[in-house]
Amino acid sequence: PEATGYGCVYFAENMLATKKDNFKGKICAVSGSGNVASYAAKKLITLGAKVVTLSDRSGAIYAKNGLSMSDLKTIMDLKSIRRGELSEIAKELKGVKFFQGVNVWQLPSKVDCAFPCARQNELNGEDAAYLLKHGCKLVAEGANMPSTPEAVSAFLKAKILYAPGKAANAGGVATSGLEMSQNAARMYWSAKVVDDKLREIMCSIHDNAYEAAAKYGHKGNYVMGANIAGFTKVADAMVAQGI
Repeated sequence: PEATGYGCVYFAENMLATKKDNFKGKICAVSGSGNVASYAAKKLITLGAKVVTLSDRSGAIYAKNGLSMSDLKTIMDLKSIRRGELSEIAKELKGVKFFQGVNVWQLPSKVDCAFPCARQNELNGEDAAYLLKHGCKLVAEGANMPSTPEAVSAFLKAKILYAPGKAANAGGVATSGLEMSQNAARMYWSAKVVDDKLREIMCSIHDNAYEAAAKYGHKGNYVMGANIAGFTKVADAMVAQGI
């Protein structure tokens, strides 16, 4: 889950790089508060972004000035050790408000990037319209199909940087592959080495999707690019096997 959260952010980092941009100062809405969401938030904060939301089944929290690394540590402790809900956290953290029974997408008055990291169909067409109206230029999925078809259509129509989960959510599987490689070779890699390799893998996945989209006349469309890159990889392997 840590790798999934990091991988999602690394993919988004590469998308921003195509616009000669980065996360510094970006206001980011993140949904969820489990391992994927927490580690995505951690990496975003490390890269200079301002993470303003998290959520769980009880509701959502909003921190106008952004969550600090200390705030995030408290939240991660609440979720993984104490097994509590975010409804409890507003009492512990200064500047954090809790909103019962809502998702995160319509809480910020300004948002640059959105990271749906909770569950399927959590971001609908109305949420997408709100995000676009309030400045959102990037959406990277850290869950399986968290955006509804209406939301996906809105993002593609607006031509923002939108990364589907089939590409941006590959960090966990990629790191499982790295673990298998270590086991097979009876080697041990440090956390930093694994993280560096994950970053390279997500960069490669991004570039494959970006280049496939451009090659087939859909430059900037990562949905089309991910679909085409995946298809051609399998097709090329079949041809190489003599089919």
